[in-house]
Amino acid sequence: MPRAKEGKGKTKEAPLRIIPILQKFLKTYERHCAQSQTSVCPTIRRDLKASIDGEQILRKFILIRPNDSSPNLLPVSLEPLLMAIRDECYTLGKELCIWGLQLNNPEVARLALLLELKGPTNYPLTTLEIIDCKMDLWSLGRLGKALQFSSLHSLVLDYCKFGNEEIESIFSGLENNHRLQGLSLRYCGLGPQSGPRLGSIISQSAICELHLDGNYLQCSGALALLRPLAEYAEMQGKAQSATSSPDTGNPPQLLQARQGGSSTLNQITKSSGTVTVKSTSRKKNRKQGIKKKMKGLSEAGPWLVKLYLVDNGIDGKGKEGENGLLEFIQILTCLIRYSAKLREIDLGNNVLGEMAAVNILEALKSRNTSKLPVLKITVTPQISSDTFRSIWKNSRKSSITHKKKEKAKN
Repeated sequence: MPRAKEGKGKTKEAPLRIIPILQKFLKTYERHCAQSQTSVCPTIRRDLKASIDGEQILRKFILIRPNDSSPNLLPVSLEPLLMAIRDECYTLGKELCIWGLQLNNPEVARLALLLELKGPTNYPLTTLEIIDCKMDLWSLGRLGKALQFSSLHSLVLDYCKFGNEEIESIFSGLENNHRLQGLSLRYCGLGPQSGPRLGSIISQSAICELHLDGNYLQCSGALALLRPLAEYAEMQGKAQSATSSPDTGNPPQLLQARQGGSSTLNQITKSSGTVTVKSTSRKKNRKQGIKKKMKGLSEAGPWLVKLYLVDNGIDGKGKEGENGLLEFIQILTCLIRYSAKLREIDLGNNVLGEMAAVNILEALKSRNTSKLPVLKITVTPQISSDTFRSIWKNSRKSSITHKKKEKAKN
């Protein structure tokens, strides 16, 4: 009985200790806002007071541009919040969301210092969202350098318009990043030229979830992105088939189809340990294994779990024409057939056409025959209803329903 009381006492005391910490943090933040002649963000104040009232730790900071655009209203700034985090050594925050602000160089420099794992106090932010914000080239370069040393697991830069030079600053910070696992660049103005860089980054980093909705990669950009993933998946699939059966079958169809040019996969296999690390995944490394990797450093290599390419101009109408679409579908279906890692891919609002949809359906059936994990795939409904329905039936929803029915019968 006494031990039980001690345990209860500890749980009651723990929330009470956070109240003065949050109260002091709010006062420090308001003071820095006053000194810098900027407005206190209503969302920050609201969330702090709610955490104080609820006796809960505040894990997520949301800094939003106020709706009132009155000229007399002082602007909301990121710097007072970062200064308060530093002054109070508030290391309990895990997520920082910045929406709709114009970020200047001093603010980004201070943010970069906060992200970098240096100094006597580390601030282990795991999620950074910078949505619909404006930054100049210097700020993007500084942020890119900080990404190399950060503890971020998720980076969201949606609706931030990037030119070629600007996005390259971000890409440089993502290379060989073994911590970041989720990257979102939706509606960032990325074109076909970003495809090869994204493919190279995915091949050398731990990113396993990629959101690229609303860009304009077109067939060539999407093809360059998927090529190293598909080649690696096919190589792994063929190697596994060879070990389980004496009949190795025909040579890999994808590698036969691609002639000329250097393969990204060849460069990957030359790098030390990449393929060796990735080849250990089998049935045990599925949902549970992926969740465990989210806690620390993850495997690097050319694979993804989730890929979102909605509204990217992937059709036969661009400069590549029907040949470009055909080559993209060939790469895509190879990835579907062989990738044991892939769980979800969204190609909505890309006019692929009936022939491409049929090829996707056949690849899904082949995948299911090989007993790979079920893949949820979304395509445009601008195809025949029979093909659309068949693709849906071979996706995750129908498989889950089928399993539930079997359990109910048993």
